[in-house]
Amino acid sequence: MQRSQSETTSRNADETTGNYRWVIVIAGAIMTCVAIGAMFSLAIFLQPISSATDWSRAGISSGMTLNFLVMGVSGFGWGALSDRIGARPVVTVGAVLLGLALVLASRATSLLQFQLTYGILVGLAASAFFAPMIAATTVWFERQRSLAVSLVSAGMGVAPMTISPFARWLISAYDWRTAMLVIGVMVWLVLLPTSLLVRRPPVQTATANGNAADSAAAPPMRVAQALRTRQFLVLGLTFFACCAAHSGPIFHMVSYAILCGVPPMAAVSIYSVEGLSGLGGRVLLGVLADRVGVKPVLVTGLMVQALVISLYLFARRLETFYMLALVFGAAYGGVMPLYAVLAREYFGTRILGAVLGAATMLSSLGMALGPVTGGWIYDMSGQYTWLYLSSSVVGLGAMAIAFAFPPLPGHQPQTPPQPT
Repeated sequence: MQRSQSETTSRNADETTGNYRWVIVIAGAIMTCVAIGAMFSLAIFLQPISSATDWSRAGISSGMTLNFLVMGVSGFGWGALSDRIGARPVVTVGAVLLGLALVLASRATSLLQFQLTYGILVGLAASAFFAPMIAATTVWFERQRSLAVSLVSAGMGVAPMTISPFARWLISAYDWRTAMLVIGVMVWLVLLPTSLLVRRPPVQTATANGNAADSAAAPPMRVAQALRTRQFLVLGLTFFACCAAHSGPIFHMVSYAILCGVPPMAAVSIYSVEGLSGLGGRVLLGVLADRVGVKPVLVTGLMVQALVISLYLFARRLETFYMLALVFGAAYGGVMPLYAVLAREYFGTRILGAVLGAATMLSSLGMALGPVTGGWIYDMSGQYTWLYLSSSVVGLGAMAIAFAFPPLPGHQPQTPPQPT
């Protein structure tokens, strides 16, 4: 009788754990949506701020460049910290800082003030969500891990369909300062309660889901060792080049479409179509990666991304922008979760926050190049032709680097990653 009661209690606990792991996924998706959406809304604010203040587009765009530079360095720190103290305190602090940064940026009276508040504080805050929540999610899941990671990162794909149109509506109804202030307050109202939902898995779940992969890579690696492996070198360089390729075209897409004659609100909708397509691409490429392998799916996605970037040079009508946005969004959105899956498979969960934070740091450096480079190209030439050409070439470079990925553990005899 006692054994039956014990089995029932254990089964109920397992069911509760199984249900709550999807709460973690939903919380992660909400946080990445709001945080990344708030940061990338600068693309919507670019033209209104420039018109209202006479600040240069390159100067305003450099705020986004600072975002990515700061995001890269601090992302590594947040990821390592979450390995030690858990994700909840990290994302709570990030929520407080993000709302504060947007409120302060809305009050900036000079370009330098705007660059410091939006560039540094927003980048510091936004980096507190991705690596900690991805690492936390992987510990909750043994099966359906790729799907769970894809859904958490899908929040970034939803952001252009939510935060960006909301920002455009606020700007049209009021002005850019009021719009940014409202978004900052909204960040507090949404992210602070959501952060309270984040918790560690039960000990038995964490042991079953996390330590299985780690034990395969015995002896356990330290972060410094992991960052010197061939696996991390290829992962980081591919992530860097991938993001360097698409950051400029994404950030300047609305301005480019307007330059091609597309009305402003319709131009914002292109951004939203990319986000919607990216949401589907994350799920589609995640499922394909589970079936045919991560590497071939990643290489194919990078190739498609590079080719579509070059095709934007021939777009003039809204319908053409929509068609390209569907493919482009699915490609760049679909490959992004695959880097986290690769990091998890190569290095396990024990140091995943730090490893993924370091990879994200390199990707952020790549993302930092696009906005300011595109702004500078436009200020110098009055067009975006060279931005899209150079971005396509960099995208092909990312595809070439991805061919060097070593086989994943489990697809070859088990050996720990060896430092280079």
